[in-house]
Amino acid sequence: MTKFVYLFNEGNSHMRDLLGGKGANLAEMTNIGLPVPFGFTITTEACNDYYSNGKKISDAVETQMEEALLKLEEKNRQKTGREREPAARLRPFRLCIFDAGDDGYGTEPRHER
Repeated sequence: MTKFVYLFNEGNSHMRDLLGGKGANLAEMTNIGLPVPFGFTITTEACNDYYSNGKKISDAVETQMEEALLKLEEKNRQKTGREREPAARLRPFRLCIFDAGDDGYGTEPRHER
């Protein structure tokens, strides 16, 4: 199974093509011990999967996002003692993550759109 979601501590600076520049840098900062909040990166492969599936998030990507969010929430719960409603977890991600490629910052030059 293709891995679409990496926790910051699972990546490194050599994974720039897969994690993007920000994702690779966050992973590297985490690995060297800088105080980076616990988080995850959704890979460029997930973006490719999204577009090849007619702009629909595949079950594999959604499952991996859910698993990463559960880990993130567990870490947050350890710090704050609070819980969120499970249904609220993925809504913000469904609404904006993959649409980011349509905001003029995608891989195509802006003048060719």
